[in-house]
Amino acid sequence: MLTTLKRIVQEVSKIPILEEALAHLTSSLKQSLGVDSSSVYLADYEKQHFLLMATDGLDNTAVGKVAIGFSEGLIGLIGQREEPLNIVDAQAHPRFKHYPEVKEEKYHAFLGAPIIHQRKVLGVLTLQQKKKRRFSEDEEAFLVTLATQIALEIVHAETRGFLSFVDDNNRNKWQRKISGVPGSAGLGMGIGFVPDFKVSLGSQVAKRSVEKDKEISRYRAAVGVTRGQVDELSQRVAGQVPEDVQAIFQIYSHLLDANSLGHEVEARIREGWDAASSLKFVVENYIQQFRSMSDPYMQERAVDIEDLSNRILANILGTESPSLRQIDKDKDAILVAEEVTATMLAEYSTLQLRGIISVRGSNNSHAAILARAMGLPAVMGLSDAPLSLLDGKELLIDGYSGEVIVSPSKSVCKEFTQLVIEEQQLSDLVLEQAHLPCVTQDSHPMGLFINAGLSAEMENTNFTHSEGVGLYRTEVPFMLRERFPSEHEQMQLYRQMLESAPDKPITMRTLDVGGDKPLPYFPINEENPFLGWRGVRLTLDHPEIFLVQIRAMLRANIGIGNLHIMLPMITTVTEVSECQRLIRQAFHEVSEEVRDDGILLEMPKIGVMLEVPAVLYQIPQLAEKVDFFSVGSNDLTQYLLAVDRNNARVSGLYDSYHPAVLCALRTIVEQADQYRVPITVCGEMAGEPGGAILLMAMGYTKLSMNSHNLLKVKWVIRSVTLAQSKLLLKTVLTCETPAQVKEELNFYLESIGLGGLVRAGI
Repeated sequence: MLTTLKRIVQEVSKIPILEEALAHLTSSLKQSLGVDSSSVYLADYEKQHFLLMATDGLDNTAVGKVAIGFSEGLIGLIGQREEPLNIVDAQAHPRFKHYPEVKEEKYHAFLGAPIIHQRKVLGVLTLQQKKKRRFSEDEEAFLVTLATQIALEIVHAETRGFLSFVDDNNRNKWQRKISGVPGSAGLGMGIGFVPDFKVSLGSQVAKRSVEKDKEISRYRAAVGVTRGQVDELSQRVAGQVPEDVQAIFQIYSHLLDANSLGHEVEARIREGWDAASSLKFVVENYIQQFRSMSDPYMQERAVDIEDLSNRILANILGTESPSLRQIDKDKDAILVAEEVTATMLAEYSTLQLRGIISVRGSNNSHAAILARAMGLPAVMGLSDAPLSLLDGKELLIDGYSGEVIVSPSKSVCKEFTQLVIEEQQLSDLVLEQAHLPCVTQDSHPMGLFINAGLSAEMENTNFTHSEGVGLYRTEVPFMLRERFPSEHEQMQLYRQMLESAPDKPITMRTLDVGGDKPLPYFPINEENPFLGWRGVRLTLDHPEIFLVQIRAMLRANIGIGNLHIMLPMITTVTEVSECQRLIRQAFHEVSEEVRDDGILLEMPKIGVMLEVPAVLYQIPQLAEKVDFFSVGSNDLTQYLLAVDRNNARVSGLYDSYHPAVLCALRTIVEQADQYRVPITVCGEMAGEPGGAILLMAMGYTKLSMNSHNLLKVKWVIRSVTLAQSKLLLKTVLTCETPAQVKEELNFYLESIGLGGLVRAGI
């Protein structure tokens, strides 16, 4: 049965049309299990019913017409219970409801299983038989397993289908809203651009077209251009390659003949598909046939067909998709990528970026943190949307809700533009108080610091309104190079940062790579990198890297004296002792080297990041060894909740407002105060209006955040009292879920007129 299961799933996944895929599913299921009927119902949450989408056994005229309410019949019961239902005689069941259109009077035995994706019921898959019997355990297990496997395929097919089953000439139908994960708050409008996007059959998404003659002409013209390109290539290599290689071009010429691919492609166009989609259907079918052949030579011909077809596809589309380097600087752009990286943002930071869409990642992946540092709205985790459908399209992104609107209508654009204006008005209000001290209305002072280290251009770091740098990420310069930077290169970078605010403390975190921050020239391949070789675990194993960095920091600090050094990913007191030993070694080395110049080296303050849950129980011991603490709330949340924040399947569980995380944060600050160790929070929570209020109420007096959020947080703090914040914290700590915590926070912000900080507009 496993072989049958895999075959059905693979066959369905290769059919890009949702209706056709479901029809194939029901036919394959009926044939494989030898039942009399198989059907698929999909959920429509707007209309609150299950719609019959495909069947092999019921009346086909009922497909797309028969709708069963969420609380009606056996289908509704399966959806409500979210578990399979195996009935000997369905018509005798008290929840059975007769729908004459489907003509199921002859069927008695019934087996149904819910199709569920990420806790949401997508539909119901059913089997029926004429005789009365209970389906076997194997049959039930098979159907349940198939339903779980097919759920993801349905999600993908639905997303691609809703985005593409219309003609480009009808823009109102083209508009589509896709949901992702909020990565960085804000609103953005612009043209979607995928860097280095390449046209290929695999990335092309099926699209309908009613202009059949026009599409046939497009196809024939593209074939003509491709034929010329192939002839040119053939002539260019003539006499330079063996005859068998030269013969490939003869194969290409044969395939370009109308009697080969042409007739089949044009037949699909006449069925109502555009030229690109028709080519995709025909060629992918041939590729599958060639790859399934036993002859290795014939298997390799699949590569030739695919290569040639990609050339035809590029010519059908007219040109390869533009990259960001080709964008008119006067146009606003939305950067779209499989995974947005620091290097990508550095490369395109000078352009008119208005937002970021990262197919992979979550709201606390490194890409989202970079977006927040740049003040750009970002949406993450659009795993069901192919890049080809976002590239070159007008996009609206909502970083508050995590929604993206593709090819919006004029009315939607007008409404969205008004929201952008309101958001700017809010920013103007915040700027009016930028020069004022960060003090609550009942005179409680708060210290606000900046998280820095991306680059001066990207972060627009402004020290005027901050008290210093609470976190300088030293790993980013490492990530932007093709080798480890030398001591002198690091020293220049660090000195530039230290000199930018010589009268304010600059806390530099030692190299923290691994997890979602890999070095291209120092690959680390691990099954679970977030629990692996990263932070001080890596640098202690490579003291030559650690010592060079510390030496560079100490040299950069000469004559300035505002350097603080922070150690990441600390798990044990022993790690702190080992790091301090190496720091003392570097200090003595540099002291000896500069002594002849009459320079007296100054030992900087040393602190540790509290981000691994184990250190929560070692604070008394750590307090005796270090000068300060800094809470990394991002990783602390990730490790405390056992959630990989980059894993889209579980990223929804990652939440810094989880009651357990809040309790841990309160425990940390209480112990730090008890042992009189200065403490700062440098995670993303510190830069959120609600998070800043709760942290202040807990007892934190120093918060470090990206520069873009600093003035907003200052505005919030100046708008509240410490007494009110403590009352809010008391209420929040009684909440059972993160959702309840956020509800209390949002209600409080709305009640004091600060609702615009958690939603678009004022």
